[in-house]
Amino acid sequence: MKKNKLVWLSSLILVLSIFLAACGGGDDKDASKDSDSKKDSGSPDATQELNIIESAEIPTMDSVLVTDVVGSTVLNNVNEGLYRYNEENVAVPAIATGEPEVNKEGTVYTFKLRDSKWSDGSTVTANDFEYAWKRAIEPKTGSEYGPYMMAGIIKNATEIGKGKAKASDLGVKALDDKTLEVTLEKPTPYFLSLMAFSTFLPQKEEFVKEQGKKYASNSETTLYNGPFVLKGWDGTGLKWQYVKNDNYWDKDNVKLDKINVDVVKEDQTAINLYTSGKKDRAGLSGEFAMQYANDPEVLKVVESSPFYLKFNQKREGKEETVLANANIRKAISMAFNKEDLSKAVLANGSFEANYLVPAEFAYDEDGKDFREVNGNMNKFNAEEAKTYWEKGLKELGTDKVALEFLGGDSDLSKKMDEYLKNQLEKNLPGLSIKLKEVPFLVRVDLDSKQDYDIQFAGWSPDFQDPYTFLNLWLTDGQQNKMSYSSAKYDKFMKDAETTFANDPAKRWQALADAEKVLIEEDAAIAPVYQRGTMALQKTYVKDLVKHSFGAQYSYKWAYISGKE
Repeated sequence: MKKNKLVWLSSLILVLSIFLAACGGGDDKDASKDSDSKKDSGSPDATQELNIIESAEIPTMDSVLVTDVVGSTVLNNVNEGLYRYNEENVAVPAIATGEPEVNKEGTVYTFKLRDSKWSDGSTVTANDFEYAWKRAIEPKTGSEYGPYMMAGIIKNATEIGKGKAKASDLGVKALDDKTLEVTLEKPTPYFLSLMAFSTFLPQKEEFVKEQGKKYASNSETTLYNGPFVLKGWDGTGLKWQYVKNDNYWDKDNVKLDKINVDVVKEDQTAINLYTSGKKDRAGLSGEFAMQYANDPEVLKVVESSPFYLKFNQKREGKEETVLANANIRKAISMAFNKEDLSKAVLANGSFEANYLVPAEFAYDEDGKDFREVNGNMNKFNAEEAKTYWEKGLKELGTDKVALEFLGGDSDLSKKMDEYLKNQLEKNLPGLSIKLKEVPFLVRVDLDSKQDYDIQFAGWSPDFQDPYTFLNLWLTDGQQNKMSYSSAKYDKFMKDAETTFANDPAKRWQALADAEKVLIEEDAAIAPVYQRGTMALQKTYVKDLVKHSFGAQYSYKWAYISGKE
């Protein structure tokens, strides 16, 4: 597999880069990784209307509040920031006219904005970025990603999050309508790739304040500056449309006129819609993945998304739970057969994971995969799991434990949850698992409140560095909604971002040491699998781009050609 440095689109950032990552490859596995993003031949020659399926509802269209993949994907197609990911998954200038000017210290970026408009015809200005970013960091807004994405990167973001500074002190300033200045705390190698993330999208201050609490609650109370505008979304419904945005600055490169979206959670229903010609794409898993594995319309993709069990150590802020016991966590993490789950239950190209940072995701300066440092940790071992279990029960002074397992309500989620319940109850005597399978929006709310015991979860990378996964579990991390705290873990992470920031080898090792504490020593989470996906897609659908980071899909370049 070919490995080379991630392109940071700036000579200064290239010098400052402190890690290597995979950008391409030549073997079959890597080729499948980008199968959704290859440039197709042909030209639009039919009605430019695409019919697709989504896996869940849109929680919100407010870019400073979005934390999920569905919301991020929608925002990616109806809005645009300074940068966006292109067909090759490289962050390139979008609303920015080109690469920014950067001071010699690598801490001050000055962006020039192109002429672009909102869907109401008004001009997108630098103030729209300043307003949105400061709104995202303002504690009263309640943004999770604002503090998470900006802390330690944009000047004063950390202090604002701790209440030691005001949102107005954030290091972002509109110098004029077309000039945005951003000041960082320290040189950040992946800063430009962050500019393609939904948290950094602009918002028109006048419109947001005019809408008040209704802002972004439905398609009519949201403003757009991207390739499409959203139509027909009432805020809770299971369907919506994307319609080509005539005010988009690059509209000539947008070929689709409309995209019809339906949320479908039942696998059989999705397959029926696809085979009957009502939908142009449908995901595959389990028995359907096996059935259609060799179908010529199947696309296979290996993703950099790990899935795992979260162990909540303090439910709803109350006393410590059973899962605060490390031996109980270790027992659960080793008590289920991950290989069988990935091959027999999922059967979609996903494979067992005994780690957090994915394989074939990040490489050091010698081209070695980050996974080679720690290898596999806490692999399935029923006997060892039972030993940890008995030790944990003795420490708790009991021989029985009842836990609630929070999962999704889709067919696939239910099958996985049932498999895990059976495995855990079989291999850990005295354990009783109660499944709680709820819609995505409910699960997001319960996670936010820390109202669960065990939760099945996953993470898609926001940028191409191990830090995007490992910073989730810092003691004061915005996404750490399970009360995990380790001074040892925090120290390794701090060293990686400060002490060893300019020493690639030591930074790499510090990140690996942190992962080992998280998984092997503390079993704070239990890795399950690294996601692979299989989908049926009509051959007349061209240039539908699948992304490796942030939002899953871009429809900007997609078109219909050869449809009979």
